[in-house]
Amino acid sequence: MSDSQPTVRFLLSGPDKPGLVAGVADFIFRRGGDVVHADQHTDTEVGAFLQRVEWIPAKGEDRAELRSDTERLATELGMRLTMRWSDDDRPFAILVSQRPHCLYDLLARWYSGELPGRLALVVSNYPEHRAVTESFGVPYQHVPVSETEPAVQELAVTELLANEGVELVVLARYMRILSPGFIEQWRHRVINIHHSFLPAFVGARPYHRAHERGVKLIGATAHYATEQLDEGPIIEQDVARVTHRDDVSALIHAGRDLETVVLARAVRWHLTDRILVYGNKTVVFT
Repeated sequence: MSDSQPTVRFLLSGPDKPGLVAGVADFIFRRGGDVVHADQHTDTEVGAFLQRVEWIPAKGEDRAELRSDTERLATELGMRLTMRWSDDDRPFAILVSQRPHCLYDLLARWYSGELPGRLALVVSNYPEHRAVTESFGVPYQHVPVSETEPAVQELAVTELLANEGVELVVLARYMRILSPGFIEQWRHRVINIHHSFLPAFVGARPYHRAHERGVKLIGATAHYATEQLDEGPIIEQDVARVTHRDDVSALIHAGRDLETVVLARAVRWHLTDRILVYGNKTVVFT
Protein backbone atom coordinates (compact mmCIF):
# COMPACT_ATOMS: atom_id res chain seq x y z
CA MET A 1 0.00 0.00 0.00
CA SER A 2 1.56 3.27 -1.11
CA ASP A 3 1.81 6.07 1.42
CA SER A 4 0.42 8.42 -1.24
CA GLN A 5 -2.60 6.24 -1.94
CA PRO A 6 -5.47 7.10 0.43
CA THR A 7 -7.58 4.25 1.72
CA VAL A 8 -11.23 4.02 2.70
CA ARG A 9 -12.24 2.77 6.14
CA PHE A 10 -15.57 1.16 6.95
CA LEU A 11 -16.79 0.67 10.51
CA LEU A 12 -19.95 -1.43 10.73
CA SER A 13 -22.10 -2.40 13.68
CA GLY A 14 -25.57 -3.82 14.13
CA PRO A 15 -27.57 -7.02 14.53
CA ASP A 16 -25.72 -10.13 13.40
CA LYS A 17 -27.19 -12.01 10.43
CA PRO A 18 -25.91 -14.08 7.50
CA GLY A 19 -24.38 -12.36 4.49
CA LEU A 20 -22.89 -9.26 6.13
CA VAL A 21 -19.25 -10.06 5.35
CA ALA A 22 -20.14 -11.13 1.82
CA GLY A 23 -22.21 -8.00 1.26
CA VAL A 24 -19.37 -5.65 2.21
CA ALA A 25 -16.78 -7.64 0.24
CA ASP A 26 -19.00 -7.69 -2.86
CA PHE A 27 -19.57 -3.92 -2.61
CA ILE A 28 -15.81 -3.30 -2.58
CA PHE A 29 -15.15 -5.85 -5.35
CA ARG A 30 -17.75 -4.35 -7.69
CA ARG A 31 -16.10 -0.92 -7.31
CA GLY A 32 -12.67 -2.30 -8.17
CA GLY A 33 -11.38 -1.87 -4.62
CA ASP A 34 -8.68 -3.90 -2.89
CA VAL A 35 -9.08 -4.87 0.79
CA VAL A 36 -5.87 -4.36 2.78
CA HIS A 37 -7.16 -4.91 6.33
CA ALA A 38 -10.32 -6.60 7.60
CA ASP A 39 -11.32 -7.61 11.10
CA GLN A 40 -14.61 -8.46 12.76
CA HIS A 41 -16.20 -9.53 16.01
CA THR A 42 -19.53 -11.14 16.85
CA ASP A 43 -20.92 -10.75 20.34
CA THR A 44 -23.08 -13.85 20.57
CA GLU A 45 -24.55 -12.81 23.92
CA VAL A 46 -26.32 -9.78 22.45
CA GLY A 47 -26.30 -10.81 18.78
CA ALA A 48 -24.15 -7.90 17.64
CA PHE A 49 -21.81 -7.87 14.65
CA LEU A 50 -18.92 -5.40 14.42
CA GLN A 51 -16.46 -5.03 11.56
CA ARG A 52 -13.62 -2.81 10.37
CA VAL A 53 -12.55 -2.92 6.73
CA GLU A 54 -9.83 -0.78 5.15
CA TRP A 55 -9.51 -0.83 1.38
CA ILE A 56 -7.82 0.89 -1.52
CA PRO A 57 -10.37 2.33 -3.95
CA ALA A 58 -9.96 2.25 -7.70
CA LYS A 59 -8.16 5.24 -9.18
CA GLY A 60 -10.50 8.11 -9.90
CA GLU A 61 -13.10 7.02 -7.32
CA ASP A 62 -15.68 9.78 -6.94
CA ARG A 63 -15.83 10.56 -3.23
CA ALA A 64 -19.31 12.01 -3.20
CA GLU A 65 -20.66 9.08 -5.20
CA LEU A 66 -18.93 6.60 -2.89
CA ARG A 67 -20.45 8.22 0.17
CA SER A 68 -23.91 8.09 -1.36
CA ASP A 69 -23.50 4.45 -2.37
CA THR A 70 -22.17 3.61 1.10
CA GLU A 71 -25.30 5.04 2.68
CA ARG A 72 -27.39 2.79 0.44
CA LEU A 73 -25.22 -0.20 1.41
CA ALA A 74 -25.85 0.52 5.10
CA THR A 75 -29.59 0.60 4.47
CA GLU A 76 -29.49 -2.66 2.50
CA LEU A 77 -27.51 -4.41 5.23
CA GLY A 78 -29.49 -2.87 8.08
CA MET A 79 -26.25 -1.74 9.74
CA ARG A 80 -24.71 1.43 11.09
CA LEU A 81 -21.84 2.15 8.72
CA THR A 82 -19.26 4.91 9.11
CA MET A 83 -17.06 5.68 6.12
CA ARG A 84 -13.87 7.73 6.22
CA TRP A 85 -10.96 8.37 3.90
CA SER A 86 -7.54 7.97 5.49
CA ASP A 87 -6.55 11.46 4.32
CA ASP A 88 -9.65 13.18 5.73
CA ASP A 89 -9.00 16.30 7.77
CA ARG A 90 -9.37 15.13 11.39
CA PRO A 91 -9.18 18.24 13.62
CA PHE A 92 -8.80 17.45 17.30
CA ALA A 93 -8.17 19.48 20.43
CA ILE A 94 -6.48 18.87 23.76
CA LEU A 95 -7.91 20.17 27.03
CA VAL A 96 -5.49 20.33 29.96
CA SER A 97 -5.24 21.76 33.46
CA GLN A 98 -2.06 21.97 35.55
CA ARG A 99 -0.46 18.55 35.05
CA PRO A 100 1.38 18.74 31.69
CA HIS A 101 2.80 15.24 31.16
CA CYS A 102 0.03 13.94 28.90
CA LEU A 103 -0.10 17.21 26.95
CA TYR A 104 3.64 17.25 26.30
CA ASP A 105 3.64 13.59 25.27
CA LEU A 106 0.77 14.10 22.80
CA LEU A 107 2.40 17.22 21.35
CA ALA A 108 5.63 15.34 20.69
CA ARG A 109 3.87 12.32 19.18
CA TRP A 110 1.72 14.51 16.94
CA TYR A 111 4.65 16.66 15.82
CA SER A 112 6.71 13.57 14.95
CA GLY A 113 3.86 12.14 12.87
CA GLU A 114 2.99 9.32 15.26
CA LEU A 115 -0.51 10.71 15.75
CA PRO A 116 -2.61 11.43 12.66
CA GLY A 117 -5.10 14.25 12.42
CA ARG A 118 -4.74 18.00 12.73
CA LEU A 119 -4.11 19.29 16.24
CA ALA A 120 -6.25 22.39 15.97
CA LEU A 121 -5.66 23.89 19.42
CA VAL A 122 -4.90 23.34 23.08
CA VAL A 123 -7.27 24.83 25.64
CA SER A 124 -6.51 25.17 29.34
CA ASN A 125 -7.93 26.77 32.44
CA TYR A 126 -4.29 27.60 33.36
CA PRO A 127 -1.79 29.75 31.41
CA GLU A 128 1.41 27.79 32.11
CA HIS A 129 1.67 25.63 28.98
CA ARG A 130 1.48 28.32 26.31
CA ALA A 131 5.19 28.53 25.44
CA VAL A 132 5.64 24.78 25.03
CA THR A 133 2.43 24.37 23.04
CA GLU A 134 3.16 27.23 20.67
CA SER A 135 6.71 25.96 20.12
CA PHE A 136 5.05 23.05 18.29
CA GLY A 137 3.09 25.50 16.13
CA VAL A 138 -0.21 24.79 17.91
CA PRO A 139 -2.52 27.62 19.08
CA TYR A 140 -3.02 27.86 22.85
CA GLN A 141 -6.13 29.28 24.44
CA HIS A 142 -6.24 30.13 28.14
CA VAL A 143 -9.84 30.15 29.37
CA PRO A 144 -9.88 30.77 33.14
CA VAL A 145 -12.68 29.52 35.37
CA SER A 146 -14.92 31.85 37.33
CA GLU A 147 -15.89 30.07 40.53
CA THR A 148 -19.13 32.04 40.62
CA GLU A 149 -20.04 31.29 36.98
CA PRO A 150 -18.24 28.09 35.89
CA ALA A 151 -20.70 27.50 33.04
CA VAL A 152 -19.36 30.62 31.30
CA GLN A 153 -15.94 29.00 30.94
CA GLU A 154 -17.36 25.82 29.44
CA LEU A 155 -19.41 27.84 26.97
CA ALA A 156 -16.28 29.69 25.87
CA VAL A 157 -14.41 26.39 25.45
CA THR A 158 -17.32 24.95 23.47
CA GLU A 159 -17.30 27.92 21.09
CA LEU A 160 -13.54 27.59 20.53
CA LEU A 161 -13.87 23.90 19.67
CA ALA A 162 -16.89 24.44 17.44
CA ASN A 163 -15.19 27.26 15.54
CA GLU A 164 -12.32 24.89 14.68
CA GLY A 165 -14.70 22.10 13.67
CA VAL A 166 -13.07 19.86 16.25
CA GLU A 167 -14.02 16.21 15.83
CA LEU A 168 -12.25 14.75 18.86
CA VAL A 169 -11.69 16.27 22.31
CA VAL A 170 -8.81 14.82 24.35
CA LEU A 171 -8.87 15.39 28.10
CA ALA A 172 -5.17 15.30 28.98
CA ARG A 173 -5.67 15.55 32.74
CA TYR A 174 -8.30 18.25 32.36
CA MET A 175 -9.63 18.56 35.88
CA ARG A 176 -13.06 19.96 35.14
CA ILE A 177 -16.33 18.03 35.12
CA LEU A 178 -18.03 18.50 31.77
CA SER A 179 -21.74 19.21 31.53
CA PRO A 180 -24.18 16.72 29.95
CA GLY A 181 -24.67 19.18 27.11
CA PHE A 182 -20.97 19.19 26.29
CA ILE A 183 -20.82 15.39 26.41
CA GLU A 184 -23.84 15.10 24.13
CA GLN A 185 -22.33 17.45 21.54
CA TRP A 186 -19.25 15.22 21.27
CA ARG A 187 -20.85 11.87 22.12
CA HIS A 188 -18.17 9.13 22.01
CA ARG A 189 -15.70 11.79 20.84
CA VAL A 190 -14.33 12.89 24.22
CA ILE A 191 -11.44 10.72 25.44
CA ASN A 192 -10.44 10.98 29.09
CA ILE A 193 -7.41 9.54 30.85
CA HIS A 194 -8.14 8.34 34.38
CA HIS A 195 -5.20 7.76 36.67
CA SER A 196 -6.50 4.44 37.93
CA PHE A 197 -7.33 0.97 36.65
CA LEU A 198 -11.10 1.42 36.39
CA PRO A 199 -13.50 0.44 37.84
CA ALA A 200 -11.25 0.60 40.92
CA PHE A 201 -10.67 3.96 42.64
CA VAL A 202 -12.97 6.17 40.59
CA GLY A 203 -12.93 9.90 41.28
CA ALA A 204 -10.19 11.96 42.89
CA ARG A 205 -6.86 11.00 44.53
CA PRO A 206 -6.77 7.38 43.32
CA TYR A 207 -3.03 6.95 44.01
CA HIS A 208 -3.48 8.02 47.62
CA ARG A 209 -6.36 5.58 48.05
CA ALA A 210 -4.42 2.83 46.28
CA HIS A 211 -1.51 3.37 48.66
CA GLU A 212 -3.85 3.18 51.63
CA ARG A 213 -5.10 -0.19 50.38
CA GLY A 214 -1.59 -1.50 49.79
CA VAL A 215 -2.22 -2.42 46.15
CA LYS A 216 0.37 -4.40 44.19
CA LEU A 217 -0.70 -3.10 40.78
CA ILE A 218 -1.55 0.42 39.67
CA GLY A 219 -3.02 1.31 36.34
CA ALA A 220 -4.37 3.91 33.95
CA THR A 221 -7.55 3.86 31.87
CA ALA A 222 -8.51 5.75 28.73
CA HIS A 223 -12.26 5.89 28.17
CA TYR A 224 -14.92 7.90 26.42
CA ALA A 225 -16.39 10.46 28.77
CA THR A 226 -20.08 10.17 29.64
CA GLU A 227 -22.44 11.93 32.00
CA GLN A 228 -21.52 9.36 34.67
CA LEU A 229 -18.06 10.24 35.99
CA ASP A 230 -15.39 7.65 35.07
CA GLU A 231 -17.98 5.13 33.84
CA GLY A 232 -17.78 5.58 30.07
CA PRO A 233 -16.78 2.89 27.54
CA ILE A 234 -13.20 1.79 28.19
CA ILE A 235 -10.78 2.03 25.25
CA GLU A 236 -7.41 1.04 26.71
CA GLN A 237 -5.79 0.13 30.04
CA ASP A 238 -2.35 -0.78 31.31
CA VAL A 239 -0.77 -1.61 34.66
CA ALA A 240 2.56 -1.47 36.49
CA ARG A 241 3.62 -3.55 39.48
CA VAL A 242 4.40 -1.75 42.73
CA THR A 243 5.48 -2.90 46.18
CA HIS A 244 5.18 -1.93 49.83
CA ARG A 245 8.36 0.14 49.39
CA ASP A 246 6.63 2.59 47.05
CA ASP A 247 5.18 5.68 48.68
CA VAL A 248 2.48 7.85 47.13
CA SER A 249 5.00 9.92 45.14
CA ALA A 250 6.46 6.73 43.61
CA LEU A 251 2.99 5.56 42.64
CA ILE A 252 2.25 8.90 41.03
CA HIS A 253 5.53 8.85 39.10
CA ALA A 254 4.90 5.32 37.77
CA GLY A 255 1.28 6.17 37.05
CA ARG A 256 2.17 9.18 34.91
CA ASP A 257 4.22 6.99 32.62
CA LEU A 258 1.20 4.72 32.18
CA GLU A 259 -1.15 7.64 31.60
CA THR A 260 0.85 9.05 28.69
CA VAL A 261 1.13 5.72 26.88
CA VAL A 262 -2.47 4.64 27.44
CA LEU A 263 -3.91 8.00 26.35
CA ALA A 264 -1.73 8.12 23.22
CA ARG A 265 -2.88 4.65 22.18
CA ALA A 266 -6.54 5.59 22.61
CA VAL A 267 -6.17 8.82 20.61
CA ARG A 268 -4.31 7.05 17.79
CA TRP A 269 -6.90 4.26 17.62
CA HIS A 270 -9.76 6.77 17.47
CA LEU A 271 -8.11 8.83 14.74
CA THR A 272 -7.40 5.71 12.67
CA ASP A 273 -11.00 4.47 13.01
CA ARG A 274 -10.26 1.37 15.06
CA ILE A 275 -12.89 1.75 17.79
CA LEU A 276 -16.54 0.74 17.75
CA VAL A 277 -18.79 1.53 20.71
CA TYR A 278 -21.78 -0.61 21.53
CA GLY A 279 -23.66 -0.37 24.78
CA ASN A 280 -21.12 0.72 27.35
CA LYS A 281 -18.32 -1.31 25.80
CA THR A 282 -15.88 -0.93 22.94
CA VAL A 283 -14.32 -3.23 20.39
CA VAL A 284 -10.85 -2.04 19.39
CA PHE A 285 -9.45 -3.47 16.15
CA THR A 286 -5.71 -2.99 16.69
